[in-house]
Amino acid sequence: MRRHEFQPGRLIAGLALLVAGVLYLLDSSGEADVPWFLVIPLTVGGLSLAALTGMVTYAVRRDRRDRPDRRDPISASRDQ
Repeated sequence: MRRHEFQPGRLIAGLALLVAGVLYLLDSSGEADVPWFLVIPLTVGGLSLAALTGMVTYAVRRDRRDRPDRRDPISASRDQ
């Protein structure tokens, strides 16, 4: 598998949806009594946090890419 850049926004989105899915599974199996109004804010909050993280990550990487004097170690290893 080729190396790809780390995307923390996608990680946070995946974890938020995974937690919501596990809570739904626990509720449907009868193991836990999770109110419906807990899962929706958890999902929306997790996706909002993921969007914010993705925008910050994009801004930081764009700023690093625009600087000619510094090189990212990952891109330097790809060039060789």
